[in-house]
This record gives sequence, structure tokens and C-alpha cells, in this order.
Amino acid sequence: MPKEKFEDALSKLEKIVGKLEEGDISLEESLKLFEEGIRLSRLCNQKLDEAERKVQILVKDREGNMKAEPFSPALNSRESVRARSGQNDEEDAEGPSGED
Repeated sequence: MPKEKFEDALSKLEKIVGKLEEGDISLEESLKLFEEGIRLSRLCNQKLDEAERKVQILVKDREGNMKAEPFSPALNSRESVRARSGQNDEEDAEGPSGED
């Protein structure tokens, strides 16, 4: 069986959710759809985890060189750049010279 694409799995999952929300199906059919939905949900989650591991952002280090770093969803880009450069909030607000 060829690997299922994320978009295809998500589309199938959305259709299953729609059918289950309608409530016009038997209990047996609901259980079958639920099981398939769980499988698709796990597949989508796995695909997202794989994609997250692959994502990298380019940042400049203190010397101005570009380098690749793993993506960190916990930090937004501004916080991430400031943390790597050693700049704090006061320096950011005042500018590089320390003046207003």
C-alpha cells in the first residue's frame, strides 16, 4: 500500500467527522468510522511531527554569519533572534545605541 499523503488523510478525516456529526448512521458504522478516524488522526499527527523535525530557520549569529538552526515553535521569530543575539527588551526598545 503506498504511503498516504497528509492532505488526503486530512480530507478523509474531515469527511468522517462530518458523517459522525450528522448522526444518521448505525452504531456499528459509527464505530468503524471512529476507528478509521483514529488511524487517520495518528497518521496526520505523525506527518506533522516529521515535517516539524525537518523545518529549519536561518539566523545570523553574532558575527553576521548565516547558520541553520532547528525550528523552535516555543519562540516566535523576534524572541528567537533577540535570544541568539544576546539582546534584551530594553536594548530592543532603546535601539542599538542605548538612546531613545
